[in-house]
Amino acid sequence: MRELILVFIGGGLGSVARYFLGLKFNNFENAIPYGTLMANVLGSLFIGFILGYIARIGTISENYSLLFATGFCGGFTTFSTFAYENHLYIKSGDYFSMIPYLTTSFILGIAAVFLGMYLAKVV
Repeated sequence: MRELILVFIGGGLGSVARYFLGLKFNNFENAIPYGTLMANVLGSLFIGFILGYIARIGTISENYSLLFATGFCGGFTTFSTFAYENHLYIKSGDYFSMIPYLTTSFILGIAAVFLGMYLAKVV
């Protein structure tokens, strides 16, 4: 039961943080929904750091992984919104916005995980 509560709390906090990023930075007058992009890249950085730190320390409680990685990062990052936004680009035929958004999201997301893992080693 404790595990479910930790994931619930982390997910709720991550979802609220993502909501505020979306309010602040998702302006569809821009070509790219920057709030979603930032949530996914920052979440990738954060999960890389968390899991890298846990792997380095080795003795940290699974509760931290559930709260921060599964809960917070799961609630904060937003693949479903990312997929829907790309659906909108395809539906409107706006491939000139979709292609940079797709490639930037994938490249920065994966790079952020690697950076987070690296930062976890040097902290």
